Parts: sequence; structure tokens; C-alpha cells
Amino acid sequence: MRIDPVSRFEEPMSNPAKLSASSVSASDKEAALALTPVSRETEARLDRYVALLVEWQTKTNLVSPSTLPHLWTRHISDSLQLSELAPTAKVWADLGSGGGFPGVVLACALAGISGAEIHLVERNAKKAAFLREALRVTNAPGIVHLADIGDNVDSVVGRVDCVTARALAPLHQLIGFAKPLVGQGAKALFLKGQDVEAELTEATKYWKIEPRLHSSRTGGHGWIVELDRIERRDHSAKADGIPA
Repeated sequence: MRIDPVSRFEEPMSNPAKLSASSVSASDKEAALALTPVSRETEARLDRYVALLVEWQTKTNLVSPSTLPHLWTRHISDSLQLSELAPTAKVWADLGSGGGFPGVVLACALAGISGAEIHLVERNAKKAAFLREALRVTNAPGIVHLADIGDNVDSVVGRVDCVTARALAPLHQLIGFAKPLVGQGAKALFLKGQDVEAELTEATKYWKIEPRLHSSRTGGHGWIVELDRIERRDHSAKADGIPA
């Protein structure tokens, strides 16, 4: 099964000559680490990751260029907050990892913890190459799976503690992708925007779920949808992109 992510809108790339480490605000980093504190070792890994992302951004559009000055709060802190909702999770699956949010960020935070591993599932070869390099330079625990995102995710990544996705697809599709993993005991944590209520309304047409909503620490009308149980509502009901 193939999916073209419908929510990952990207702006045209900025002039490469204008991108540098100075594109990332020091005050924004300070604000992000106040929201989601990390150890010095994790901070150092995240610094290397951010530097690599800015370097690759000149040739591969990994994030919206307009968000670079707020990279730490908009992307890093937004990703780090997930670990507090699943504090014992060691094995994660990040669907549609893209530029590494939240997968690489979580890998940096979990580095050094025995048994920790992040599965990064990405269908774009250039972004998958970036993810491999990000894991290398940060020495973070992870595996990159160059694969389509669909109803075979469980066979790609195996058993996990937590499955997540950010800016990938509408919630009703994400639930379909995550269902095999949640059925094996994983928790699902999906980062969503201000339209989360509408997405939940649509999702409940196809799925029996008991979602818990968490307001994002980073503001901007962001939400985290937490799911521990997923059941198809009507086996005859289908929507575009939902696994059969």
C-alpha cells in the first residue's frame, strides 16, 4: 500500500547561501530547553543534529524554511514533550519521519538507555539518507526503514512500545496505520494542530477509540492525541487511505 502524505506541506527552499547555523535563534533554543529540559549530553547531541539539518536544508527541504528561526521550540521541544507521555517507552516507531521530528529527537533523548531504539519509517530516499546521517553524527539508537507507510508497518518495525507521527496524514489514516502496533500493546501519540476536533470527528466514523487530548507545551494551538486501544467500527466502512 502506498500513501502520499497529505498534511506535510512544504514551502519552496530558501536561498542556500542564506542558510547557516545563525539561522537558528539562540534565544529560541533557551526557551525550548526551559520548556523541555534535557541533560547536557542530550543537548550536545541535539546541537549536532540541528547543525546537520541546517546544512542539509540547503539541498533537501527538511522543514519549512520559515520555521528555522524557531527550530528549537517549533520542532525540537514539540518532539521532546512526547517522552513525558510515555516515560517507560524504549522502542518507538516514527511513521513518516521526514526531517527527524519527532523520531531523531527522541533517539537523541534516549541515547545511553539500555534497549532503546527508534524505528524511523520514511518513503523518501533523500530524507531517509538524511535520517541515517543524523543517527550517525548523534550516535543515537535508531534504524531507518526506507518503506511505504501502510498496513504492513508492524512487519517492518516489529513490536514497539509507542508509535508516533507528526504532519503526516489525517488522523483517520494514521489510526489505520498504527492499529497493528497498538493491537500488540503499543501506545499511539500523534501530534496534531488546531483542527484536531474535526479530525477526531472524522476518525470516529471508522474507528472505536477513546482518545486523550494533551495540549502542546509549545503553544500554537497544537495537540497530542493519545490512544491505547483501536477497533474498527464497521468492517464495511472504508475511507481513502484506511487499510482494509
